[in-house]
Amino acid sequence: MKITERQKAILDKVIQEHIDSAQPVSSQSLEKKYDFGICPAMIRIEMQKLTDKGFLFQPHTSAGRVPTDKGYRFFVDKLLEKEISEFEDIFKIEEIFKEAREDILKWTTRLTKFLAEESSNFAILHLLKKDLFWKEGWEEVFEEPEFGEKRIISDFFKLLETFEEKIEDLKVNSGIKIYIGRETPFPKAKNFSIISSKFHFLDEGEGIVSLLGPKRMAYDRNIALINSFKKILEKF
Repeated sequence: MKITERQKAILDKVIQEHIDSAQPVSSQSLEKKYDFGICPAMIRIEMQKLTDKGFLFQPHTSAGRVPTDKGYRFFVDKLLEKEISEFEDIFKIEEIFKEAREDILKWTTRLTKFLAEESSNFAILHLLKKDLFWKEGWEEVFEEPEFGEKRIISDFFKLLETFEEKIEDLKVNSGIKIYIGRETPFPKAKNFSIISSKFHFLDEGEGIVSLLGPKRMAYDRNIALINSFKKILEKF
């Protein structure tokens, strides 16, 4: 379903504001912060149209809007169309890679922890040749407001249990694969997103790097993080 350029601009800002605040976004808050060239009443009308088209939904009668899976998908596809961005702290990644030839176990542990800390999500590094998983990010991901609900925590643990067993279901390749909410091929994953990509590392063969977190994750930052991770690997 097509949307206008104005609706695209409003949708983009709603998603960015929701990612930053973890709260429903109102037309009043948008009007105060951005200039769409229209009055507040028109912003409300456009947000209602985006809701009718399935890009936003209204959790409560008097609340603002939050993105749907469809809204996030539109947002993410636009990010992936852009020129590949570079992570701001790329030199930190390079420092970790310099240790790789000396101690692969130390490298994987440090790098996985770095990915978790920089993304504020749960990071998983899987070396296929060894069939080993490194996991970091419990503290980071559980600080996100979504995990204030016991049900969300329970669902996340179930997602992680399934992830190792059925990681091949992600059909990961050398590009970046992003699964949002119900797109995720695992049960109990409707509230989460997964970003994954394959890489090749020295004599260790292929691996898969993944970031798991709430749908409200910072997609632009996480895409840049994985892009830089893979770019640096090509130097070794």
